[in-house]
Amino acid sequence: MEEAESSAKGASLDGGLFGDGLVSAPAATTKGKRRGSGPKGPPVRRIRVLLPLPLDTPGGGAYDYSVPNGTPLPELGSFVAVPLGGREMLGVVWDGEPDPNLPEGRLRDILGILPAPPMKEALRRFVEWVAAYTLSPPGAVLRMAMSVPSALEPPGQQAGWKLSAAGEAAKEGAPGYRMTAQRRRVLEVMTPGEPRAGADIADEAGVSTGVLRGLAEAGLIEPALLPRPRSFARPDPGHPGPYLADDQEAAAAALRETVAKRAFGVTLLAGVTGSGKTEVYLDAVAECLRQGRQALVLLPEIALSAQWLDRFKARFGCAPALWHSELSGRLRRATWRAVADGEVGVLVGARSALFLPFPDLGLIIVDEEHETAFKQEDGVIYHARDMAVVRARMAEATCVLVSATPSLETLTNAEQGRYSALNLPSRHGSAGLPEVEVLDLRKVPPERGRFISPPLIEAITETLARGEQAMLFLNRRGYAPMTLCRTCGHRIRCPNCTAWLVEHRAQRRLQCHHCGHAEPIPPHCPECGAEGSLTAIGPGVERVQEEASQLFPDARRFVMASDTIPGPAAAAEAARMIADREVDLLIGTQIVAKGWHFPHLTLVGVVDADLGLAGGDLRAAERTVQLLHQVAGRAGRAESPGRVLLQSWNPEHPVMHALISGDLPAFMAEEAEARRPGGWPPFGRLAALIVSSEDERAADRVARDLGLAAPGGEGVQVLGPAPAPLAMLRGRHRRRLLLKARRDVAVQPLLRSWLSRVEVPNAVRVQVDVDPVSFL
Repeated sequence: MEEAESSAKGASLDGGLFGDGLVSAPAATTKGKRRGSGPKGPPVRRIRVLLPLPLDTPGGGAYDYSVPNGTPLPELGSFVAVPLGGREMLGVVWDGEPDPNLPEGRLRDILGILPAPPMKEALRRFVEWVAAYTLSPPGAVLRMAMSVPSALEPPGQQAGWKLSAAGEAAKEGAPGYRMTAQRRRVLEVMTPGEPRAGADIADEAGVSTGVLRGLAEAGLIEPALLPRPRSFARPDPGHPGPYLADDQEAAAAALRETVAKRAFGVTLLAGVTGSGKTEVYLDAVAECLRQGRQALVLLPEIALSAQWLDRFKARFGCAPALWHSELSGRLRRATWRAVADGEVGVLVGARSALFLPFPDLGLIIVDEEHETAFKQEDGVIYHARDMAVVRARMAEATCVLVSATPSLETLTNAEQGRYSALNLPSRHGSAGLPEVEVLDLRKVPPERGRFISPPLIEAITETLARGEQAMLFLNRRGYAPMTLCRTCGHRIRCPNCTAWLVEHRAQRRLQCHHCGHAEPIPPHCPECGAEGSLTAIGPGVERVQEEASQLFPDARRFVMASDTIPGPAAAAEAARMIADREVDLLIGTQIVAKGWHFPHLTLVGVVDADLGLAGGDLRAAERTVQLLHQVAGRAGRAESPGRVLLQSWNPEHPVMHALISGDLPAFMAEEAEARRPGGWPPFGRLAALIVSSEDERAADRVARDLGLAAPGGEGVQVLGPAPAPLAMLRGRHRRRLLLKARRDVAVQPLLRSWLSRVEVPNAVRVQVDVDPVSFL
């Protein structure tokens, strides 16, 4: 295996974390006083506490604290409040022996134990493993596992009423109580030992709340806390599921058997688009629920997966718990706590869901495992697909990697026997695979100033005439990727990044898609001052939409891109419109490639099939074939046959041949053979060092020093330093060095030794990216 999205700042203890449930230290120690200042007493009880701080210290953020007399000794994994300097922090009681040589006078008392389920050993080991693998401080990884500090305090409970002992006696007819007809009705609707809300009691008994107050004054009912309602419905594994064909049932049975073993294992579930992979792995989820364990499903675009959620509801009778960046703070808090309490049976989330506190995780599904969206590029840099395998191993759980176009890393692991493999070679039901054809733009170019070729225009016209839906795909947002002055040739670029500003004509702005910088479209050239000389170069989806409006004026058009589909509600509405045939021509970027099922869409036209093949990216061809195969899979998913037209200036490219033939295994085998001799992943190891600073000379100096201190030896090679392709990003100058090693070389010790030999000033940042997927 080619071995983190949400982060939280170190929490201060304010806003009620010292609630009624907090086990506090005695009053004399609540300021975290140091030991050894008073008379000698019982032996000091020492514990180690890991703090969610990116501390690059020998302890990695773990400090020794003492537990004051009168406070229970917290168990491993307990969340505790501790003093640190002049502030109060939350941390986790961590494994390992405290330093016995640390004088008592330097120890500070913990402030209290929070009333939250302790962090399980499996998650603590996972935090340590991720930190060691990615060369990150353990506290930085812990911060991702403590992303909702407010969830460490249990939610409040609503007050209600219950029968007192006297009330129970009166209900049974005991004499001596002043009763009225209204009071009797109240006692009749109340059950001994079961608290109820006052409004519910009053409604059922047909009385006012004043009657309840009278009963309370008479001592017949007494206040009581109501049980907390479940925040999330429990998915029903016995809910009737869809019919599975023979090959689907065979794959589902194999997964059910694996889950039932309650042991670690990894399975690749591959299959063509539309083959029913989702229904198969949902059967494994059902088995996990029958085992009484929890399941985690990772999706690359959870906020846009409206149709997937509909499938889940149909299969299990309720919605799953969700975890992604669009959740409100209140819902994040409730979800985190419900996961920790074991209330959540199935959670569907983005990559950061791996760090949630599941007490009994039995299954992890990584859907679309090949997607680069699973790679976290900031903070703790990790690949969620690979870390999901590790998380499953720590939890003795099953991990299932799902894709119609598996990554070469995953295919190699399956071929070498590290993973099991299941395959669904045909589409479910009567649907067949679409016919794929390449349009050679050298022979049938678009008209001057346009981007859609005559054969594609004709195919769309015929499709719309039959009452069917068509799609135009271009993986580029905005109107145009570059703005050029026709007078002096000036190209408008981002002031913070080595990137051109993308024109968004609808909003009349130029925007950088790397740092977010935006500015109005200027009326004249910023370089030479010529008016009316700026022109858009190249197409984005907005420009394709403009051209389509001229070519197909009567067609109802809809653009799907991250600009127009910002979250779950917009995605659900878009899916509804297309399914209800309120859209004739869909125009989209890569978000239309992932998991959508549009039964009336029969034609897909790819405006620029060569996009993504340029440049020196190691995985350019692999990613292009994966993306275009997924896009092609949107066509012909029901009874009507599908057709895919790829516009290309290079129809002889192996990617085009693979898409036409549909023989992706042969293409991936050729990719493997091309990488094997040079020892490129997955047949070798890579690790990148990215040096960045606002001061270009400082970045150059550190990069030079790292180059001079680079490790050597058999099977190890260092490339660089060199300016990164994005030599400036968000105002920081960037240099890259790439460590390339044989597959059997452990790169982490090499990297630690390498970094220890170079002094890095505070103004310079050195990021470590083990197993990089991006080379920008």
